[in-house]
Amino acid sequence: MDRKKKYRRFLFWCLGLDLLAMAVLGYQYLDRKIPDEIHVTKGQSQDAEELLECPLVTFEDAITVSGEGSYLLSSKLFGIIPFKDVKVVPTDGTTVMVSGSTVGIYMETEGVLVIDTGEILSEDGETKEPARNIVKAGDYIVAFNRQKVTSKKELMQRLKNLDGENVTLDIVRNGDTIPVSISPVKDTQGEYKLGIWVRDDTQGIGTLTFVDHTGRYGALGHGISDVDTGELLDIKGGALYRAQILGIQKGSKGSPGELSGLIRYDSGNVIGTISSNSENGIFGQYDYRTVDALSLREVEAGYKQEMEIGPASILCSVGNGVQEYEAEITKIDMNHEDSNKSFVIHITDEELLSLTGGIVQGMSGSPILQNGKFVGAVTHVFVQDSTSGYGIFAETMLEQGS
Repeated sequence: MDRKKKYRRFLFWCLGLDLLAMAVLGYQYLDRKIPDEIHVTKGQSQDAEELLECPLVTFEDAITVSGEGSYLLSSKLFGIIPFKDVKVVPTDGTTVMVSGSTVGIYMETEGVLVIDTGEILSEDGETKEPARNIVKAGDYIVAFNRQKVTSKKELMQRLKNLDGENVTLDIVRNGDTIPVSISPVKDTQGEYKLGIWVRDDTQGIGTLTFVDHTGRYGALGHGISDVDTGELLDIKGGALYRAQILGIQKGSKGSPGELSGLIRYDSGNVIGTISSNSENGIFGQYDYRTVDALSLREVEAGYKQEMEIGPASILCSVGNGVQEYEAEITKIDMNHEDSNKSFVIHITDEELLSLTGGIVQGMSGSPILQNGKFVGAVTHVFVQDSTSGYGIFAETMLEQGS
């Protein structure tokens, strides 16, 4: 009898845990489905409640004004349980020039980036690592013995003049500037070294996403990080160049493909400046005098709540100029922790699949269109499925770029 009671109790506990898990997962699903904030075009016929329609969630008629024309829309689960407040921001309708053109990128870091520290074979045959635990990967060297350093070349010139005295470096770490002292080591060639590997610039290719009517542009949809440290590069400036696609390494399961291109780094090929490298892309000013250099198409910008699971298209160049290719949006996450992983895009166009296998490196920033509107951009490819990847909402890039 006791055994039966224990068994029933066990079943009740399992049932309770299942119901709790279902409730938690359901809550998380609705939280991802209903955005924390939406933008709506002023004067549009649709109400915000209609845009946020969900069978289990109801919205109150009364609103709380939060300033600057925006307001908070309260919601409840089943009309009873308080759920969340959605901030509604009325905005003017926006049109932008979307591109899809491949561009060359050159950026200079703010100071000299430390990649790693290394060992030095000293003149007496001992192995030493003078910078170990003093500087670390991701630091930026901005001054050498109180004199400003802006490039790797400047730093190397100062190193040539070392005489064995301790060196004071001003480094930027996590936004703070701190002085550190390092004792140089004389190597087997009789030269003093600090045992630091550094870099001061980076270059590559990507895709131009949009240019607004002020000439402000956005590209990539994600920031550029150092390949060695993984940290987002802190830049002092850079330039955008024309680029030419030379070849395609086709993507496949477990092996993301890549566009290889040619960039001629001369002033005649510059098409814009780079002023910002952020989590949501690179931004700067486009030179409209080079307007004939790239493909630009004017379209209306769409908001995230207007997106839907279903057909879409992407604009990209894979060696034959910018073309529009068929795709579909398979998942939308209104509140993803990583803003450049807000939805999933799947390539369905047979021509693009035959050329690239789907999404390849270099296509980051390719604009995504749905229902005639610019709704987002490609940011990542899935390593195990090159036909699919993540995207960033258009409004996120436009807000960052403004």
